[in-house]
Amino acid sequence: MIKVREVIVVEGRYDKNTLSQVVDATIIETEGFGIFSNREKLELLRRIADTRGLIILTDSDGAGFVIRNYLKGAIDPSKVKHAYIPDIEGREKRKSSPSKEGKLGVEGMRPEVILEALRRAGATISENPPGKSSDRITKADLYASGLSGRPGSEEKRRRLMKALNLPEKLSANSLLDVLNAIMSRDEFLRKLGEASGQ
Repeated sequence: MIKVREVIVVEGRYDKNTLSQVVDATIIETEGFGIFSNREKLELLRRIADTRGLIILTDSDGAGFVIRNYLKGAIDPSKVKHAYIPDIEGREKRKSSPSKEGKLGVEGMRPEVILEALRRAGATISENPPGKSSDRITKADLYASGLSGRPGSEEKRRRLMKALNLPEKLSANSLLDVLNAIMSRDEFLRKLGEASGQ
C-alpha cells in the first residue's frame, strides 16, 4: 500500500471505501452536493489545503465536474491537485443499473487506475515500509483519551473540536480523519495533555 501525503477529497462514502483499500491517506467526503451548503466543511478543506495540500478525485460524470469546479473556485488553486479517472462505461457492483451517464465512478475503478490517476496528479507518494508503524492517530488513541466509546465521550469530543476550531458535527470517525489531516500523533497527544493540564 502506498502512502499519500495530501488529503484526498472524494464525493461519497463508497468512493472513500474503495480508495482506503488502495492508499494510506486521509480521505474526506464532500457528501456529494452537500459541500455547497456546508460552510464549515469548506473552511476545513481550506485549512487542510494550507497545511497538507488537497487532491480532488471526483467521478468523471457531470456531477463530479460540478463539485470539482466548485472546489476549484473556493480553495487556493496553488494548494490543490486534481486527479482524474478515465471515462469507463459500466456499472458498480452494488448498483442494479448504471449511472445516468453510464460511467463508472471512483468506487468502480481498479486499484491500478486510481494509483495512476494520483501519480499523474502529482501526489506526494511513499511506500509504507513493512512492519513500521505509522505516525497516524488511531481509533485506539481516541478510546484511550476518552474521545470515543466511553461515557461522556461525545461531550469531550465537542470540547476538543471547539478548542481546535473544527466543525461541531463531526462523528468520532470523521474527527479521526480530520485530526490525521491537521496534526501528527505526537501533536495530538501533546494537545490532549495541555487540555487536561498534564
